[in-house]
Amino acid sequence: MTTFMPKEVREGLEAARKQALKKKNRLRVEADGARYPVLRFWDDGFALEAEEAPHLRGLVDLYDGGRHLYQCLIVASEQEAGEMRYDFKWATAAHDQAPLDFVREDNAPIALLAR
Repeated sequence: MTTFMPKEVREGLEAARKQALKKKNRLRVEADGARYPVLRFWDDGFALEAEEAPHLRGLVDLYDGGRHLYQCLIVASEQEAGEMRYDFKWATAAHDQAPLDFVREDNAPIALLAR
């Protein structure tokens, strides 16, 4: 049995793999007003398709659909197998509420009802 595959078959399999990753993953990176789909995401970084993404560096926002997950400072790490990999210098979780600048009492009322 041979393990040789023609170039066209290998390219077709790679294109199908990338397409499946794009459909499965809802993560997007927004930088300078442009959005790029994330192929893979891990604790220290993420990967974008090399042909679509520019050589990003600096402050970016990471979204899951419409939900803002992280604000990140990134640096491009390496390009391999059609993916451009980026590493986080830091990633801060985005919050939907402003942090409190006072101590909230444990037994404080949740709301005030008017008469």
